[in-house]
Amino acid sequence: MWKSFFLAAGIFACALGFELLFVDSAILLPLDGRSVARPFSAPDWAPWCLLSAGAVTILNFCTLPTKLVKE
Repeated sequence: MWKSFFLAAGIFACALGFELLFVDSAILLPLDGRSVARPFSAPDWAPWCLLSAGAVTILNFCTLPTKLVKE
């Protein structure tokens, strides 16, 4: 179960980082429609941080054992 969690977290971080490379800003609209829309702009370091953390997490997934041996 932990292996699949690390793989999913790594893929999610890489996908989000890759998406932030191309999106400069986004407008967040509230669901109720009464509040004011807020702009969101990620810092310049965020895409690279997410890509690198996701890649390290995926590499960690590759080194985890498939089953834990109980003695």
